[in-house]
Amino acid sequence: MATYKKRGYKPKDNKEQQLAEETQSTTAEVFNTLDETASKSEQWIEKNSKALFIGLIAIVVLVLAVLGYNKYIVEPTEKEASNELAFPRKYFNEAATAAGVNADSLLVLGLEGADGKYGFLDIADSYSGTKAGNIANYYAGVSYLQMKKYDKAIEYLSKFDSDDEMLGSIALGAIGDAFADLDQATEALEYYEKAANKRSNEFTTPLFLFKAAQTAMNLKKFDKAASLFTKIRENYS
Repeated sequence: MATYKKRGYKPKDNKEQQLAEETQSTTAEVFNTLDETASKSEQWIEKNSKALFIGLIAIVVLVLAVLGYNKYIVEPTEKEASNELAFPRKYFNEAATAAGVNADSLLVLGLEGADGKYGFLDIADSYSGTKAGNIANYYAGVSYLQMKKYDKAIEYLSKFDSDDEMLGSIALGAIGDAFADLDQATEALEYYEKAANKRSNEFTTPLFLFKAAQTAMNLKKFDKAASLFTKIRENYS
């Protein structure tokens, strides 16, 4: 246990005197070691100061480069891509209220663009890596699904990724629909379950649990179907 000495304190006997001297000696050794370590550190820094300075400059340059890239490349590109989406979205929205050949023609315009304007396919390709490029994959996939081009729908919807409360689930569910229309029920079931489990909410979760349960019934997986229907009844009554 440590013993604290007051100023002017004198040891009572030789044993205590010896202990005091050992303590002082140990303390002196510690400070000497610290001095030696500090001296070696100073020497190392002095010896490598040029390399350290260059390294510091490199870090500063890298940080500035990243900030500059985000401000002068990424942000303008994101804005440009977002503006490009307005044209094909117009045709996509118009197709929703049209029917038959008319709807398909509008969807094609949305996909391929017109009058020198980009369509969803161009935006997805030219602005890949941007948020607009990502959402363009979603619109392209849904457009192909409505045109009954299911393989293309799966291709583009699979490129889309989102943690949005509903959109991510809807995209996965749309892939399930495409597989269902291709009579690939096993794959459809897989994607309906993925869609149901993507994000739990009161709309997409019970919807895709129900589609998954119906698909499981068609596959004669009755235990799974019963489990899925039970989830709906217990959690989304």
